[in-house]
Amino acid sequence: MKKSGILMLVIMMISFAGMAQNWGGQQRSPEERAKSETATIKEKCGLDAAQEKKVYDLTLANGKKMAKMREEMSSGGGPSGDMREKMMKMREEQNAEIKKILTAAQYVKYEKYLEERRAQRQGGGGQR
Repeated sequence: MKKSGILMLVIMMISFAGMAQNWGGQQRSPEERAKSETATIKEKCGLDAAQEKKVYDLTLANGKKMAKMREEMSSGGGPSGDMREKMMKMREEQNAEIKKILTAAQYVKYEKYLEERRAQRQGGGGQR
């Protein structure tokens, strides 16, 4: 009986260790993130091929900047309020650039998509 209890404990610990690796955040490359984000925006807003390319290029460039900032943050001792502000400003600038790429009707859909994402994050997550 004692051995089976220990065995169950070991199995549970291994299972939790495997799950924790997936819970560690989005460990995707900027390219993967840009591709995923662009595909979602294309689906939600109905982008044409030219718009899709522009949105991908924009999200990739921003993704690389943010990845660099995260890297600096992790090697520099953790997050700071200043870093958060910089990332939020970058997001705002990206949204302003996306507004230039999309039509007015598409941008309304894009804003709705952003609201849905915010609601998901505030409501406890789920898929992005």
